[in-house]
Amino acid sequence: MKIATLPLEDLRDRLARGQLRLDIHPFSARLQSDVPEAASALRLLYGEFACLPDDGFSDFHVQVRRESGMRRWYRPQARFSVDGRAAFVPLPAHHAPVMFEWGLNWCVASHGHQFLILHAAVVEKNGLAVLLPAPPGSGKSTLCAGLVNRGWRLLSDELALYDMDSGLVHGMARPVNLKNRSIEVIQRFAPEAVFTAPVTDTSKGTVALMRPPDESVRRRTEPARLRWLVLPRYVPDAPATLEPHSKAQTFLLVAEQSYNYDIHGQRAFRAVESIIDGCDCYQFSYSALEDAVRTFDTLAGA
Repeated sequence: MKIATLPLEDLRDRLARGQLRLDIHPFSARLQSDVPEAASALRLLYGEFACLPDDGFSDFHVQVRRESGMRRWYRPQARFSVDGRAAFVPLPAHHAPVMFEWGLNWCVASHGHQFLILHAAVVEKNGLAVLLPAPPGSGKSTLCAGLVNRGWRLLSDELALYDMDSGLVHGMARPVNLKNRSIEVIQRFAPEAVFTAPVTDTSKGTVALMRPPDESVRRRTEPARLRWLVLPRYVPDAPATLEPHSKAQTFLLVAEQSYNYDIHGQRAFRAVESIIDGCDCYQFSYSALEDAVRTFDTLAGA
């Protein structure tokens, strides 16, 4: 059963009772929240995702619940918890939709150690994938959102899950997290894209979540083989420029952008070595998304 098939009141009731199990393959999460905005955002963003039977196993048990006492009514706040234990400081209650996204990212990055987890976007076309590792502010999510609104398949905006046995990369096809000016850029570039209402005054500025394309969600169980590794960099008023990048320097950046490299030790070293050996490595500077899409389409065609 898809989330979209549940009436909103039913969804709110399940969420309030902690009986909503969400399939975010290769994980599952049991969600609970008494914040009204949470149910509406989940229905908007995860409509094509499966609602799993209530009695099954869940990798993560997460809650976003309103604080008690004065903060329940005056400038209401909510807190993100995992397995009943608070994980972060409370935030304004209307931040609940982004709290779920950031919190789920934290759960995967902290516990999904069957994978080498990279802070990177992943998109796929013609059976081959591009890995886009980059620090915040590089334009990674904007580029990712632009590509998936022009025919590329979304695997991940934030967390690349690299299977060290098969050499394939997995993605959950979850919503794309856009910040500040990027929100308006993508709304102009892809007017058909669906967004949550912007959430202001977060630690990252103004944030809006973009619903993942339905086709990407339907194919979210399909891993992909990495073919290109591209380091994106937004440069105002610059032409789209794709240049080869040193594999040695790329290795260091990928290792730095891994959440659990130190946990896997030598195995992680070999995994990153395999990624670099199997990919053409580039640095990509851009300002206009149309130029970026043409560059990536040419790369995929070649």
